[in-house]
Amino acid sequence: MKTIHLIRHAKSSWENEYLADINRPLNRRGIRSAELMARHIVNAGCTFNNVFSSPALRALSTIQLLSKNLPQNPLKWQTDENLYCFDSASLLHWCAGLDDVLTEVVIIGHNPALTDFCNDLSNSRIYNIPTCGYVQLNARTDFQWAQVADISFKLSHFLKPKELM
Repeated sequence: MKTIHLIRHAKSSWENEYLADINRPLNRRGIRSAELMARHIVNAGCTFNNVFSSPALRALSTIQLLSKNLPQNPLKWQTDENLYCFDSASLLHWCAGLDDVLTEVVIIGHNPALTDFCNDLSNSRIYNIPTCGYVQLNARTDFQWAQVADISFKLSHFLKPKELM
């Protein structure tokens, strides 16, 4: 069975209003959240295999901090321009193009794409995956990635930094 791990980037800074959205860094709360969430995400069953990140600075900083705070440091990840997206349809399209040998993927991305994607696949009604929030979706049946939009997933874990502090 396939598993999708969703991690929303940690809280970013709006201190410099002239920075392009893709270049916004993490703020102090975001850094603390990423450091805290690393072990909780692993304890939920994420092995950090096949990690794909948005190229946004806040997403890359999040995976770097998670990696730094894990025992199996350093993690390996790939940056994919297509993950700098904000809608569920784009994420579904991206997943449909994955290689079928992958049984587990970790996506570091953005809202509202992640929340809507989670709700679409699991028929859940999560209002919002918060910054540095983590969701684990497990397929209920075996499938090929091209059919991901037609598959039902179980929402197995939903972790929020504020609840773990």
